[in-house]
Amino acid sequence: MAESAVSLAIEYLVSLLVQEERLFRGFHDKVLSIRSELEMIQSFLKDADDRAQKEGMSNVAKTWAKQAREKSYHIEDIIDEYILHLAKHPQMQRKRFHFLLKIFQFTTKLKPRYVIASKIQDINNELKVLRERGERFGFNSLEKGGPSNGARREPWHDPREASLFIEDNELVGIEAPRDELIELLVKGPYNRMVISVVGIGGLGKTTLVKKVYDNEQVAPHFHCIAWITVSQSYNMEEILRNMITNFYQARKEFPPKEIDTMEERGLINEVRQFLLEQKYLVVFDDIWNINFWRHIKLALPDNNKGSRIVITTRSESVAPSNKESPSYHMYKLSSLPFEKAWELFCKKVFQCEGGHCPLELVEFSHGIIARCEGLPLAIVTISGLLSTKDKVSSEWCKFLDSLSSEIETNPHLLDISKILSLSYHDLPFNLKACFLSFGMFPEDYSINCFRLIRLWIAEGFVKEKQGITLEEVAQDYLNQLIHRSLVQVAQIDFIGRTRSCRVHDMIREVILSRSEELNFRLVSMQNYLNFERIARRLSIRNNVNTSLESITSSQTRFILVLGVDKVPNSFLTTCFANFKLMKTMDFEGAPIDFIPKEVGNLFHLRYLSLRDTKVQILPKSIGKLKNLETLDLKCSLVSELPVEISGLHKLRYLAAYTENYHTEFGSDFRRAVKIHSGIQFLQSLEKLFNIEAKNIALIEELGSLGQLRKLEISKLKRENGMALCTVVEKMSHLRSLDISATNEEEVLELQSMSSPPPLLTTLLLFGRLEKLPEWIAKLKSIVRVGFHWSRLMDDPLKVVQALPNLMEIRLFDGYEGERLHIEGGGFKKLKLLGLRNLRRLNRLIIDKGALPLLVKLRIGPCPQLKEMPSGIHHLKSLKFLDFYEMPTELVLSLQPDEDLDFWKVKHVPFVVFWYRCLGERYKTYKLGDPELLERLRGSSYAEVAAVERSISITRDGHMASVSKICWDYFARHSQELDIDCCSFCWTKLDILSKLPQQGSPMLELINRKVTPKNLSYEAASRLSMSEPPTLHTVVGKASGALLDSTKLPEPPFFVVKLSDTQNPSNLVTNDDLAWRLNGANENEEEEVEVGANYKSLMILEEVEIFFFGCVK
Repeated sequence: MAESAVSLAIEYLVSLLVQEERLFRGFHDKVLSIRSELEMIQSFLKDADDRAQKEGMSNVAKTWAKQAREKSYHIEDIIDEYILHLAKHPQMQRKRFHFLLKIFQFTTKLKPRYVIASKIQDINNELKVLRERGERFGFNSLEKGGPSNGARREPWHDPREASLFIEDNELVGIEAPRDELIELLVKGPYNRMVISVVGIGGLGKTTLVKKVYDNEQVAPHFHCIAWITVSQSYNMEEILRNMITNFYQARKEFPPKEIDTMEERGLINEVRQFLLEQKYLVVFDDIWNINFWRHIKLALPDNNKGSRIVITTRSESVAPSNKESPSYHMYKLSSLPFEKAWELFCKKVFQCEGGHCPLELVEFSHGIIARCEGLPLAIVTISGLLSTKDKVSSEWCKFLDSLSSEIETNPHLLDISKILSLSYHDLPFNLKACFLSFGMFPEDYSINCFRLIRLWIAEGFVKEKQGITLEEVAQDYLNQLIHRSLVQVAQIDFIGRTRSCRVHDMIREVILSRSEELNFRLVSMQNYLNFERIARRLSIRNNVNTSLESITSSQTRFILVLGVDKVPNSFLTTCFANFKLMKTMDFEGAPIDFIPKEVGNLFHLRYLSLRDTKVQILPKSIGKLKNLETLDLKCSLVSELPVEISGLHKLRYLAAYTENYHTEFGSDFRRAVKIHSGIQFLQSLEKLFNIEAKNIALIEELGSLGQLRKLEISKLKRENGMALCTVVEKMSHLRSLDISATNEEEVLELQSMSSPPPLLTTLLLFGRLEKLPEWIAKLKSIVRVGFHWSRLMDDPLKVVQALPNLMEIRLFDGYEGERLHIEGGGFKKLKLLGLRNLRRLNRLIIDKGALPLLVKLRIGPCPQLKEMPSGIHHLKSLKFLDFYEMPTELVLSLQPDEDLDFWKVKHVPFVVFWYRCLGERYKTYKLGDPELLERLRGSSYAEVAAVERSISITRDGHMASVSKICWDYFARHSQELDIDCCSFCWTKLDILSKLPQQGSPMLELINRKVTPKNLSYEAASRLSMSEPPTLHTVVGKASGALLDSTKLPEPPFFVVKLSDTQNPSNLVTNDDLAWRLNGANENEEEEVEVGANYKSLMILEEVEIFFFGCVK
């Protein structure tokens, strides 16, 4: 339907009428009339949408809804065109109020500047006609579908009813959750317990709970039981009557006749009196309303007899919270794992084949199951359809390719969209638009939550609330979608915040079937010349096969570029020159290196992301973007902001810095941007990072930014520390503060702050501290602290362990002492502790009772810490234990076969050892890894270290410089090693011999004899493993750049080149070569898990992997 579009238009008008009242002086009543018409149309659409759920959408309703949607877009367009017109002709603004009073008196010879305003009257008339047309056709036609509309559907039978009667032998994967729930019902305390089973629609909640309810262990355990189906629309009196009837029938008695005439209060008393002395079980199936439990619990006494209440719901918000009572439990039902999904699929589809899938159909079957993502409803429904089809591979291939359209149009698959759409229809309008926006991202795409939130705000989906920021409102929207099981959490950080999210593939199909609601279209970059008026919102990919006919008269407002190989310069010029009403442009990760000066034409632009691009310079015209709210330059190449940035008075989010993973973590690892004076005028800023504190005047300007929530500032000189403290004290809303000195030796002078921001949750300091600032002990709201290069002589943990909400602390070269003692009872909430680069530390003591919730511990390099930290075995919550380049004695003592300290860490699921390769990129080993043991024992240690130093990833093909670094490192150690280093490399090359000799990848051996002065080639030949070469290099590259002969050693060497232009991920697949190439960034707030295989290399432009060895 068009409800989202109409609702957004109404909200837009309301906000403009409040914020820009003078803008509409003279025809204010006309705009109010438009709003009234839209509200009437909105109510019609809601009614039509409700009927469509049950009986389908008539052709009349579809046409009428499309017209309503187009009119809504047209309203926004003409108002935005009017505002743009005034912005381009500022001299008119002094006169505009006068001419607006007169504008409707003119009917002929309108001047061009009056045309836009006159359209207000036109759209008002058109909306009245649209409403009257709906009434003239008779809204009954919209409600009932009409007898001759051609779209009438057969009545839909809700599959949830059938789920109550499924036989046990038809179920798969239900055993474990069934047994867990049964145990909760028949065991445990005597107080009343409420168990809420929560999960996405179609997951099998009702089926599971019904099997538990019918289990032979359950019914005899209780005096009386009742099963009550609630659903979206319910009558509380009928619910109570049904409960009474169920209870009496379970005892084979007749319910009192008086209940038929009782009102709600009397029924509640009747139920309470009946249950006071009973051990009862009540199941409330399919609850949607958050108020249901608050009301029904009045009838359910806690009589201390072991009574149980079970609730099934899609929404965590509806379920009673364990924060309210320890007797409330939430059971989150998971989707089926692949092996169980495969079992269910084969059982349904291949009954005649004994449940076995024919070999030629396995690949297609796996593809179909992958699309279902473990959702039993989807698996069963699709399986039912496939069981009727011929078991022919061509037929199944066609079905898999067209699965999206099949789900939308095939009546046999109607249950999937119907059941899942119930959750969509239950959403308020503001959440509907946010939910539908997930369709603009690819399948299986994890979306950064902060990016998503800022996009929603730019799109106008987020409604302002008094006292909280738009970001906080949007975060609440996202939480609601997660709690309603419509959005899945993909990643959370250690303090419990959702960092990224995604939608289930079947949910995404529902979203795509409603793409007309937001008027978005997936399009291919190859067709960019035909983008105009294709859709209001465009998601641009590579090779998307969609038609490009115009589907709207509205102008494009939103462009999202994802995963494209190339962005033509002409495309950028077209976007910035033609799309005058554009509000959102997201180029994150796109291969672009410039922004045209025409960006200044986009007066309405609210959101511009150039994150992770190669853009180096912002044009001065960016200062014309008076409505810009988000400017994201993170990990771009922009090093300086133009002075015109000070004119962006609505800017709320400004992020800009670069990172260099090829250098070790230091003051230049994350480089801030230079900014000119005038930042004081950006008084709407809420997040500002990372800028250089080049002088005291700039620091003082920050004092004008009273709305700041996050500030990251670098290059702070000691003499400017007091000025910064004075400024920060004024920032009452500040949540996150990140301060870096000019270098690792510069002292941070931060002692003068007496009253730190009361809401501060994150504090990261990079620089020398002569002593810990006293105000840190006052940070009662602090959650994260980090001290980098602080080199404190006194133990900082003794101060911060008393902070009541601290969940993460990192010391990186932050302490110069030899001993750290974490006392019992300390750090009650801490989940992550990093003790990095503590060069003098030789003893770490952890008392029993300390760090009770610690999940992750990072240690090293600590060259003097040669014994396992005392008390680490007390950390029962520890899940991740990381050691960075720790002494060999300590690492060896932890190995399983050494049997020394292994017992102290064997309870930790993930123990990982990190060794630096180059810059901030590491190679990792698991506990007991044979390669790690080889590294640690004997002469092979230095050999492997030399080889690992030769691993690097570059984007610019700097093979020569990397080669020199590798060789220089090896040469420095070769004098110490009287060994044959070739054996290690020979082992690696033997792995390559297992790769195919024909086809892809092609293995070529080029015998190169190199001296500093000349370079010659011998003929290429097949790789032969008969003799090991004296010096060899393995190179995996997408391009053919040559090594610089002047930077290579004199002895002859061999090059093995692996080339696979069709599929780069096939370069290396053996686990022994699965290096971890993505090192974790200690200074990154958004922690990223490192990759464990070469599939991650597909995102890089070029990859070089070198193995060196030589014979002494």
